[in-house]
Amino acid sequence: MLFVNVHMRFMENTDLIEVEVAYALPNEQTILSIEVPADCDAEHAIRRSGILEQFPQIDLATDKIGIFGKVTKLSASLRHKDRIEIYRKLIADPKESRRQKVEMERKKLAQRKQQANTAE
Repeated sequence: MLFVNVHMRFMENTDLIEVEVAYALPNEQTILSIEVPADCDAEHAIRRSGILEQFPQIDLATDKIGIFGKVTKLSASLRHKDRIEIYRKLIADPKESRRQKVEMERKKLAQRKQQANTAE
């Protein structure tokens, strides 16, 4: 009888897959490992993980999600060991931020050159 019981438990576990749900703030990263039914989609896995209660600012209607860095839909099917990532909205455009940083560095360099010329 023990053999049958172990076999039945193994059969039940094959219907589950393990996935991770990840969300990151600038100073905090959370990755939750959960087991979900094999036919579960990304949205259901996110909801089952409890991450929405932990971070109420997450809005699945507007925030993008991805699986291993590739943007996907909430209805995406999952595979064993997938990592679902919830992306925050960008506060600043990365290209614009880099452009502003380069401009600031150019101004500092020009000021240093001007100070060096006046010191001579």
